[in-house]
Amino acid sequence: MSDLVAKFDTLYGSKSSEERMELIIPIIKIAETTERYEDMCQLVRKLVEMKVEEKQDLSVDERNLLSVAYKNAIGTRRASWRSLISSEAESEEAFKAFKNQIEKELKECSLDILNLLEKIIPSASDHEAEVFYYKMTGDYKRYLAECFSDEEAFAKDADEMYKKAMEIAEEHIPATNPIRLGLALNYSVCCYEISKKRDHACLLAKSAFDDAISKLDKLDEGDYKDSTLIMQLLRDNLTLWTSEASQENVAVEDFED
Repeated sequence: MSDLVAKFDTLYGSKSSEERMELIIPIIKIAETTERYEDMCQLVRKLVEMKVEEKQDLSVDERNLLSVAYKNAIGTRRASWRSLISSEAESEEAFKAFKNQIEKELKECSLDILNLLEKIIPSASDHEAEVFYYKMTGDYKRYLAECFSDEEAFAKDADEMYKKAMEIAEEHIPATNPIRLGLALNYSVCCYEISKKRDHACLLAKSAFDDAISKLDKLDEGDYKDSTLIMQLLRDNLTLWTSEASQENVAVEDFED
Protein backbone atom coordinates (compact mmCIF):
# COMPACT_ATOMS: atom_id res chain seq x y z
CA MET A 1 0.00 0.00 0.00
CA SER A 2 1.39 3.43 -0.93
CA ASP A 3 1.74 6.23 1.62
CA LEU A 4 -1.02 8.17 -0.14
CA VAL A 5 -3.48 5.29 0.05
CA ALA A 6 -2.60 4.66 3.71
CA LYS A 7 -3.12 8.35 4.48
CA PHE A 8 -6.41 8.33 2.60
CA ASP A 9 -7.60 5.38 4.68
CA THR A 10 -6.51 7.12 7.87
CA LEU A 11 -8.28 10.37 7.00
CA TYR A 12 -11.45 9.00 5.46
CA GLY A 13 -11.77 5.43 6.70
CA SER A 14 -14.77 6.35 8.83
CA LYS A 15 -16.67 7.86 5.89
CA SER A 16 -19.31 5.95 3.96
CA SER A 17 -18.26 4.07 0.84
CA GLU A 18 -19.95 6.60 -1.45
CA GLU A 19 -18.23 9.50 0.31
CA ARG A 20 -14.82 7.85 0.08
CA MET A 21 -15.28 7.20 -3.64
CA GLU A 22 -16.11 10.87 -4.19
CA LEU A 23 -13.20 12.05 -2.04
CA ILE A 24 -10.56 9.93 -3.80
CA ILE A 25 -11.25 11.27 -7.32
CA PRO A 26 -9.71 14.75 -6.71
CA ILE A 27 -6.63 13.09 -5.20
CA ILE A 28 -6.25 10.85 -8.26
CA LYS A 29 -6.48 13.92 -10.50
CA ILE A 30 -3.79 15.70 -8.48
CA ALA A 31 -1.53 12.67 -8.97
CA GLU A 32 -2.24 12.90 -12.71
CA THR A 33 -1.57 16.64 -12.86
CA THR A 34 1.74 16.24 -11.03
CA GLU A 35 2.65 13.20 -13.18
CA ARG A 36 2.91 10.94 -10.14
CA TYR A 37 1.72 7.95 -12.11
CA GLU A 38 2.87 5.28 -9.67
CA ASP A 39 0.81 6.98 -6.95
CA MET A 40 -2.02 7.40 -9.42
CA CYS A 41 -2.06 3.65 -10.07
CA GLN A 42 -2.20 2.94 -6.34
CA LEU A 43 -5.08 5.37 -5.85
CA VAL A 44 -7.01 4.12 -8.89
CA ARG A 45 -6.58 0.57 -7.62
CA LYS A 46 -8.15 1.69 -4.33
CA LEU A 47 -11.07 3.22 -6.25
CA VAL A 48 -11.63 0.07 -8.31
CA GLU A 49 -11.57 -2.09 -5.18
CA MET A 50 -14.18 0.15 -3.55
CA LYS A 51 -16.35 0.02 -6.68
CA VAL A 52 -16.10 -3.75 -6.88
CA GLU A 53 -17.00 -4.08 -3.23
CA GLU A 54 -20.17 -2.06 -3.87
CA LYS A 55 -20.84 -3.93 -7.14
CA GLN A 56 -20.66 -0.67 -9.08
CA ASP A 57 -19.10 0.11 -12.44
CA LEU A 58 -16.62 2.92 -13.03
CA SER A 59 -17.97 6.08 -14.64
CA VAL A 60 -16.57 7.16 -18.03
CA ASP A 61 -14.32 9.69 -16.25
CA GLU A 62 -13.11 7.04 -13.81
CA ARG A 63 -12.40 4.58 -16.62
CA ASN A 64 -10.28 7.23 -18.31
CA LEU A 65 -8.34 7.81 -15.08
CA LEU A 66 -7.69 4.07 -14.86
CA SER A 67 -6.41 4.05 -18.42
CA VAL A 68 -4.21 7.14 -18.02
CA ALA A 69 -2.61 5.86 -14.81
CA TYR A 70 -1.51 2.51 -16.16
CA LYS A 71 -0.81 3.76 -19.68
CA ASN A 72 1.86 6.11 -18.30
CA ALA A 73 3.21 3.60 -15.79
CA ILE A 74 3.65 0.92 -18.45
CA GLY A 75 4.61 3.34 -21.22
CA THR A 76 7.94 4.34 -19.71
CA ARG A 77 8.85 0.70 -19.16
CA ARG A 78 7.92 -0.31 -22.71
CA ALA A 79 10.02 2.54 -24.06
CA SER A 80 12.96 1.52 -21.86
CA TRP A 81 12.65 -2.12 -22.92
CA ARG A 82 12.56 -1.21 -26.62
CA SER A 83 15.64 0.99 -26.23
CA LEU A 84 17.51 -1.81 -24.50
CA ILE A 85 16.75 -4.53 -27.01
CA SER A 86 17.94 -2.29 -29.83
CA SER A 87 21.23 -1.72 -27.98
CA GLU A 88 24.48 -3.28 -29.11
CA ALA A 89 25.53 -4.05 -25.53
CA GLU A 90 23.46 -7.18 -25.05
CA SER A 91 26.40 -9.21 -23.78
CA GLU A 92 27.23 -6.80 -20.98
CA GLU A 93 26.20 -7.65 -17.43
CA ALA A 94 24.78 -4.16 -16.86
CA PHE A 95 22.55 -4.61 -19.89
CA LYS A 96 21.19 -7.89 -18.57
CA ALA A 97 20.58 -6.41 -15.12
CA PHE A 98 18.65 -3.46 -16.55
CA LYS A 99 16.67 -5.69 -18.90
CA ASN A 100 15.70 -8.12 -16.13
CA GLN A 101 14.61 -5.27 -13.87
CA ILE A 102 12.54 -3.57 -16.57
CA GLU A 103 10.88 -6.85 -17.54
CA LYS A 104 10.09 -7.55 -13.89
CA GLU A 105 8.46 -4.12 -13.49
CA LEU A 106 6.62 -4.41 -16.80
CA LYS A 107 5.16 -7.78 -15.84
CA GLU A 108 4.18 -6.61 -12.36
CA CYS A 109 2.46 -3.51 -13.72
CA SER A 110 0.63 -5.49 -16.41
CA LEU A 111 -0.54 -8.21 -14.04
CA ASP A 112 -1.69 -5.54 -11.59
CA ILE A 113 -4.03 -3.87 -14.10
CA LEU A 114 -5.15 -7.22 -15.50
CA ASN A 115 -6.18 -8.28 -12.00
CA LEU A 116 -8.21 -5.08 -11.60
CA LEU A 117 -9.86 -5.53 -14.99
CA GLU A 118 -10.85 -9.09 -14.16
CA LYS A 119 -12.57 -7.78 -11.03
CA ILE A 120 -14.41 -4.86 -12.66
CA ILE A 121 -15.59 -6.54 -15.89
CA PRO A 122 -18.58 -8.27 -14.20
CA SER A 123 -19.80 -4.82 -13.10
CA ALA A 124 -19.71 -3.33 -16.62
CA SER A 125 -22.82 -1.18 -16.94
CA ASP A 126 -23.13 -1.13 -20.73
CA HIS A 127 -21.59 -2.44 -23.96
CA GLU A 128 -19.12 0.46 -24.21
CA ALA A 129 -17.78 -0.38 -20.76
CA GLU A 130 -17.47 -4.06 -21.71
CA VAL A 131 -15.56 -3.23 -24.89
CA PHE A 132 -13.35 -0.76 -23.01
CA TYR A 133 -12.37 -3.39 -20.41
CA TYR A 134 -11.87 -6.25 -22.86
CA LYS A 135 -9.82 -4.01 -25.16
CA MET A 136 -7.69 -2.89 -22.23
CA THR A 137 -7.21 -6.51 -21.19
CA GLY A 138 -6.09 -7.30 -24.74
CA ASP A 139 -3.70 -4.36 -24.70
CA TYR A 140 -1.87 -5.46 -21.55
CA LYS A 141 -1.76 -9.09 -22.67
CA ARG A 142 -0.22 -7.76 -25.89
CA TYR A 143 2.42 -5.82 -23.97
CA LEU A 144 3.34 -9.00 -22.12
CA ALA A 145 3.45 -10.97 -25.38
CA GLU A 146 5.65 -8.26 -26.88
CA CYS A 147 8.16 -8.51 -24.06
CA PHE A 148 7.91 -12.23 -23.24
CA SER A 149 7.61 -13.76 -26.69
CA ASP A 150 8.46 -17.22 -25.39
CA GLU A 151 5.27 -17.31 -23.30
CA GLU A 152 2.69 -18.14 -25.96
CA ALA A 153 -0.30 -17.84 -23.61
CA PHE A 154 0.02 -14.05 -23.55
CA ALA A 155 -0.38 -13.75 -27.33
CA LYS A 156 -3.27 -16.21 -27.36
CA ASP A 157 -5.04 -14.40 -24.51
CA ALA A 158 -4.55 -11.02 -26.20
CA ASP A 159 -6.14 -12.29 -29.40
CA GLU A 160 -9.08 -13.79 -27.51
CA MET A 161 -9.75 -10.60 -25.55
CA TYR A 162 -9.59 -8.40 -28.64
CA LYS A 163 -11.84 -10.82 -30.51
CA LYS A 164 -14.41 -10.83 -27.71
CA ALA A 165 -14.36 -7.03 -27.62
CA MET A 166 -14.78 -6.84 -31.42
CA GLU A 167 -17.80 -9.13 -31.36
CA ILE A 168 -19.54 -6.87 -28.83
CA ALA A 169 -18.45 -3.66 -30.57
CA GLU A 170 -19.59 -4.70 -34.04
CA GLU A 171 -23.02 -5.63 -32.73
CA HIS A 172 -23.68 -2.78 -30.32
CA ILE A 173 -21.37 0.21 -30.95
CA PRO A 174 -21.34 2.58 -33.97
CA ALA A 175 -18.43 2.27 -36.40
CA THR A 176 -17.41 5.88 -35.72
CA ASN A 177 -17.22 5.45 -31.94
CA PRO A 178 -13.63 6.10 -30.72
CA ILE A 179 -13.71 3.08 -28.41
CA ARG A 180 -14.57 0.78 -31.31
CA LEU A 181 -12.03 2.47 -33.59
CA GLY A 182 -9.30 2.28 -30.92
CA LEU A 183 -10.07 -1.39 -30.49
CA ALA A 184 -9.77 -2.05 -34.22
CA LEU A 185 -6.48 -0.15 -34.32
CA ASN A 186 -4.90 -2.01 -31.41
CA TYR A 187 -6.24 -5.40 -32.48
CA SER A 188 -4.80 -4.90 -35.95
CA VAL A 189 -1.43 -3.97 -34.41
CA CYS A 190 -1.58 -7.16 -32.34
CA CYS A 191 -2.30 -9.22 -35.45
CA TYR A 192 0.54 -7.58 -37.35
CA GLU A 193 3.25 -7.47 -34.68
CA ILE A 194 2.44 -10.31 -32.29
CA SER A 195 0.40 -12.95 -34.14
CA LYS A 196 2.11 -12.24 -37.48
CA LYS A 197 -1.28 -12.43 -39.21
CA ARG A 198 -0.41 -9.56 -41.49
CA ASP A 199 -3.17 -10.04 -44.04
CA HIS A 200 -5.74 -10.12 -41.25
CA ALA A 201 -4.21 -6.99 -39.69
CA CYS A 202 -4.62 -5.10 -42.97
CA LEU A 203 -8.18 -6.40 -43.35
CA LEU A 204 -9.10 -5.28 -39.83
CA ALA A 205 -7.62 -1.82 -40.30
CA LYS A 206 -9.19 -1.30 -43.74
CA SER A 207 -12.60 -2.54 -42.65
CA ALA A 208 -12.65 -0.27 -39.57
CA PHE A 209 -11.52 2.73 -41.59
CA ASP A 210 -13.96 2.14 -44.45
CA ASP A 211 -16.90 1.53 -42.10
CA ALA A 212 -16.18 4.75 -40.22
CA ILE A 213 -15.68 6.80 -43.39
CA SER A 214 -19.02 5.63 -44.76
CA LYS A 215 -20.78 6.86 -41.60
CA LEU A 216 -18.92 10.12 -40.98
CA ASP A 217 -22.18 12.06 -41.28
CA LYS A 218 -23.37 10.24 -38.15
CA LEU A 219 -20.23 11.00 -36.13
CA ASP A 220 -21.04 12.47 -32.74
CA GLU A 221 -19.59 15.98 -32.46
CA GLY A 222 -18.07 15.22 -29.06
CA ASP A 223 -16.17 12.25 -30.51
CA TYR A 224 -14.98 13.99 -33.68
CA LYS A 225 -11.39 14.73 -32.57
CA ASP A 226 -10.66 11.28 -31.09
CA SER A 227 -12.41 9.36 -33.88
CA THR A 228 -10.67 11.19 -36.74
CA LEU A 229 -7.29 10.85 -34.99
CA ILE A 230 -7.69 7.09 -34.73
CA MET A 231 -8.90 6.87 -38.31
CA GLN A 232 -5.72 8.67 -39.37
CA LEU A 233 -3.61 6.18 -37.40
CA LEU A 234 -5.48 3.28 -39.03
CA ARG A 235 -4.77 4.73 -42.45
CA ASP A 236 -1.12 5.44 -41.63
CA ASN A 237 -0.55 1.88 -40.43
CA LEU A 238 -2.36 0.44 -43.41
CA THR A 239 -0.19 2.51 -45.76
CA LEU A 240 2.96 1.21 -44.09
CA TRP A 241 1.79 -2.37 -44.02
CA THR A 242 0.83 -2.46 -47.68
CA SER A 243 3.96 -0.74 -48.90
CA GLU A 244 6.39 -3.19 -50.48
CA ALA A 245 9.31 -1.01 -49.40
CA SER A 246 8.25 -1.07 -45.75
CA GLN A 247 7.33 -4.71 -45.14
CA GLU A 248 9.91 -5.17 -42.41
CA ASN A 249 10.66 -3.20 -39.24
CA VAL A 250 7.86 -0.69 -39.70
CA ALA A 251 6.90 1.66 -36.88
CA VAL A 252 3.24 1.00 -36.12
CA GLU A 253 1.05 3.15 -33.92
CA ASP A 254 -1.57 2.24 -31.38
CA PHE A 255 -4.01 4.23 -29.28
CA GLU A 256 -4.92 4.22 -25.60
CA ASP A 257 -8.33 5.46 -24.53
